[in-house]
Amino acid sequence: MKKIAATKTLTRVLLLLVAVAVIVLALPRNDRTSFTYEEGQPWRYSLLTAPFDIPVYLDSTTYNRLTDSITTNFAPYVVYSDTAISRSLDRLSKSGISPLKLGQIRRLATEAYAKGVMSTPLSKRVRGTASRQVRVFTDDDDNLANAIDASAVMSADEACKFILDNYAEAFPTVGGLEQSDVDAIRRALAPNVLLDSANDTRFLTRELQGINAGQGKIRQGQRIVDRGEIVTPQIYTNLQTYEEMMSKNQESDMAHSLLMIAGQLCYVLVTFGLFYLYLALYRPRIFADMRVLCFMMSLITIFTVIAALLFENFTLGIYLAPFAAVPVMVLIFIDSRTAVISLLVTVMISALMATYQFQFVVTEIVVGLMATFSLNQLSSRSQLLRTAVIVFLTYSVIGVIVIAVSGGELTDMDWHIFLAYGVNSLLFCMTYVLIFVIEKIFGFTSAVTLVELSDINNPLLRRLAEEAPGTFQHSMQVSTLAAEAARAIGANTQLVRTGALYHDIGKMKSPVFFTENQHGVNPHDGLDPATSARKIISHVTDGVAMAEKAKLPKMIEDFIREHHGKGITKYFYNVACNNAGHDVDKTPFTYPGPNPHTRETAIMMMADAVEAASRSLKEYTPESISSLVDRIIDSQIADGLLRESPISFADIEKIKDTFKKRLGTIYHTRVAYPDRKSAVSAPAS
Repeated sequence: MKKIAATKTLTRVLLLLVAVAVIVLALPRNDRTSFTYEEGQPWRYSLLTAPFDIPVYLDSTTYNRLTDSITTNFAPYVVYSDTAISRSLDRLSKSGISPLKLGQIRRLATEAYAKGVMSTPLSKRVRGTASRQVRVFTDDDDNLANAIDASAVMSADEACKFILDNYAEAFPTVGGLEQSDVDAIRRALAPNVLLDSANDTRFLTRELQGINAGQGKIRQGQRIVDRGEIVTPQIYTNLQTYEEMMSKNQESDMAHSLLMIAGQLCYVLVTFGLFYLYLALYRPRIFADMRVLCFMMSLITIFTVIAALLFENFTLGIYLAPFAAVPVMVLIFIDSRTAVISLLVTVMISALMATYQFQFVVTEIVVGLMATFSLNQLSSRSQLLRTAVIVFLTYSVIGVIVIAVSGGELTDMDWHIFLAYGVNSLLFCMTYVLIFVIEKIFGFTSAVTLVELSDINNPLLRRLAEEAPGTFQHSMQVSTLAAEAARAIGANTQLVRTGALYHDIGKMKSPVFFTENQHGVNPHDGLDPATSARKIISHVTDGVAMAEKAKLPKMIEDFIREHHGKGITKYFYNVACNNAGHDVDKTPFTYPGPNPHTRETAIMMMADAVEAASRSLKEYTPESISSLVDRIIDSQIADGLLRESPISFADIEKIKDTFKKRLGTIYHTRVAYPDRKSAVSAPAS
């Protein structure tokens, strides 16, 4: 026993550590507050202040406008090249132009170079500025540049045109220029005013960088934006700067990151620790059941991880996670109080990643409670659809209330949140599928499954009705009787009703050996008591085998195993004792058991015995029914058959009263209908 207890304790600890580790790994590593905002829309969050000094940069619109202006009007940096002049003149000399023409052309070219010749792109750039200036560094200072008027500077094409136009006017007596001469001039001319690319880029970049320099700061503690304020382009830029600085500060601060992870670890560990404490103090049976504990820890962990993934990848992602499904599934498989505690644990852990924890916690707890309260016992899919509508409406109402409480206006609300609420409600409907998956993984049985199994068109029940009709009718009566008793003491009514329908399916193997299926011939007449007892007892083991073959839930199998407990087939035992003249060994006459270990199977045992015995009453009076019920149930108590069940004496008294009333209704005395007398002829007058 000590070894088993130690193993369970170790399993609980490992389960706790694995859940904590998975959740902490899934939580966002960056602890900056995440906001969703748009330029030109109201800020829907509360006042945001600067946690440190934040530089103010120009907004994108102003920045682009100033950048375009500076780039357009920037006077380029150039250098004058004497080498380019000498090379151009040398090329003219070697171009093949006649000496008489060449002298005049070189003279005009020298005059053009004196004004300045630049490339066509550079010429267009200079003339696109308002000042039409270029800047040239002085020889004695590389950082001091002189601005020079470049209005008269020509492009290479303009220089060629200048030479051609002035040649005809200045030298009319000299022979005119041939086309070959014009082509030679164009080839020979090269710009002598060249772009100083290195300095031009350096100083242009410096001016562009200076646009955002010196715009001021938002000091620590000062307002960045307040609720309802329109997000202007400047505020939008300030918010982006704030988020970038928060991210960089935290990524570069290893100590801060480690401290944040340690804090998350402790928080999740403490929250789960309180959950364990609740289970150990108020739900010890659940705490001792590793299967159930694993289900709840897995459920909380999975939904927290899903919430983290949605938060990281979608706008308003944390509100897409259907947290209301957690208490609903725990309610279906366990109980309502544990469902509420599971909701609190899931929401409190998930609050670590919420933008505004107060709003998130209040919203999710209220929605989860409404879903739990609206779904007392799931028995049909329509109930989940109704609860999904309630979830959406509750989200919407709480969203409006939170805005009002925080002093905002309805116009401040992001109406996209209602789309998130709608998606959340649709995902909540997937709970029906999750119930089926959980049943298969953990071996649980939901009320929905019980309702489906209680359908008399189920193949096993239909077969029972055909092969053992008397047993089927008995099972129906026991089901009704037991369900009424379960309702009276607050037990699981649907479980009792379904279990009662299947408790005697083993009788299908040999139906004629049971009184309710006999028609005049009793096969026990030719058998010894021990053999007859063995035939009767076998319906329990046969029933379990049939249930396993039909893959019925384990809790239904428990009704088959426990509906006689370790009781004795008293009729055949008494016959054996009478035949022997002394007490005989009880073992061949004892059911294999075990005794009922739940309130539901205990009710089933009492209802089965009472219903069967009630058929042997000679008269059905309140007194005879009351005496029968008391005698049967008191006998079971005296035999210790109910000792292992958590049922109380108060519950037993309520069950007795329910049985008496129900049997009294079933076997009430009917009014005898009088026979109709023959018509009597009226006397003659």
